Amino acid sequence: MIRIIIEKMEQKIFHGDLSPRDLANALEAAFNRTNLFAKSVGSGKKMAVQISSRPNARSGGPTAITIHIQQVPEGVLVQLGKQNKMGIAASLGQSALGAMRNPFNLLNRLDDIAQDIQNLQLDDDVWEVVAKAARAAGASHQLSAKLSRLTCEYCLTANPVGEANCIACGAPLGKSQPRTCKNCGYVITGHESNCPNCGEKV
Repeated sequence: MIRIIIEKMEQKIFHGDLSPRDLANALEAAFNRTNLFAKSVGSGKKMAVQISSRPNARSGGPTAITIHIQQVPEGVLVQLGKQNKMGIAASLGQSALGAMRNPFNLLNRLDDIAQDIQNLQLDDDVWEVVAKAARAAGASHQLSAKLSRLTCEYCLTANPVGEANCIACGAPLGKSQPRTCKNCGYVITGHESNCPNCGEKV
């Protein structure tokens, strides 16, 4: 019997004037440093950035993570793959084993331990870089200006999202209000019960 396990990727949508290339450049700039390097593939509306340990890195165990970046209406969808932490776990295990045999061995492994701890928070560091690049481009999780207005179905006047009644004719605006998926931020324009982007119940 073969079991297939599908890992759910963490994802966020950033609304605004932002391209996959903008985010890929920011990730490459942030993670091409001493023990890590970043490489992007793809172009246009779909890109991926892989961040991994450099071969023969001086400290820490090996790790890797892939970030998928895709243009969507009104913004960019960023999906973070599952980080490979086996090399980090092996390196930390080696440090612990050495410490049990001789506590002074820890002095020789301080750089490894520091790098392993830094690598364990790689996914948080990725989200921090992505959010900073999005803010710099004026993008955010907020709905774009185009989606932050809704049209009254009776008199066709533009109204701010969240307004209960039309500012022109007073008609109720409840049915016109946009919905977003609480999981990924995708704007749901129809009456779907599941998000068309991530499949979560809305």
